[in-house]
Amino acid sequence: MTFSVNDSPFAGQEGDFVTSRQLRDRLFRELETNVALRIEETDSPDKLAVSGRGELHLGILIETMRREGYEFQVSQPQVIFREVSGQPCEPYETLVLDVPEEAVGGCIERLGQRKGEMQDMQVGIANRTQLEFVIPARGLIGFRGEFMRMTRGEGIMNHSFLDYRPISGDIETRRNGVMTSFEEGVATFYAMQNAEDRGTFFIRPGVKVYKGMIVGEHNRPQDLELNVCKTKQLTNHRASGGEELVQLKEPVDMSLERALEYIGSDELLEVTPTSIRLRKIAKAKKLAKK
Repeated sequence: MTFSVNDSPFAGQEGDFVTSRQLRDRLFRELETNVALRIEETDSPDKLAVSGRGELHLGILIETMRREGYEFQVSQPQVIFREVSGQPCEPYETLVLDVPEEAVGGCIERLGQRKGEMQDMQVGIANRTQLEFVIPARGLIGFRGEFMRMTRGEGIMNHSFLDYRPISGDIETRRNGVMTSFEEGVATFYAMQNAEDRGTFFIRPGVKVYKGMIVGEHNRPQDLELNVCKTKQLTNHRASGGEELVQLKEPVDMSLERALEYIGSDELLEVTPTSIRLRKIAKAKKLAKK
């Protein structure tokens, strides 16, 4: 994935180390002890391509850096392709699942959509089943969180590198579109309540947002811009039913691991010591030019 300097409208407000030199020094210092890490220069001096052994490996590095006071942004995780005998190839992995019996069908269906091929299935004790798959490494990006939800936290998964094989084509891993903020400001209860039927929110009322920041997931495949900062117009008339207690649905808690799995190719994850924000790359570039 690409590590770069944070250039959002909120850049520099929460971190102690925010410059490209500080980010570069910290990453190259990590190479002295983290032997599985690889860092490459890019066309931009503000960006570095960082490679590691999977999402968990890089996620630990990101979490360590944010706790140390670093502020930066990262791109969607990508697998490393190679050319074998003149043919482009991608890494494949052996995936072993131990799941409750009622989750077997859902796991097989979802992994089939991710180009996984089942090699073996064995029924174990206590109504549990062991499944073995061969699957492209691309198909595992974002699957862990989905797997835990399908098995209600009772599933066990383990995967290891198998070999490089010809690229298997497009993999269906993406969710619906996202809801982005229309302007910079503070999210209000009034605006979020009116848009609650549009999708699921990732934020709560009172959170600061900016134009292009992802605030939730849309119910439909298209992206949607929302004005989550809109306030209720005050009048001297008392509204009927105004005393009723209205509550919003509980927002989705976007942890670092879940956010890394969620972001798409046109999105970035903004990481600071106190916040984790998702944003659109196109919006970020327009704002940076202004």
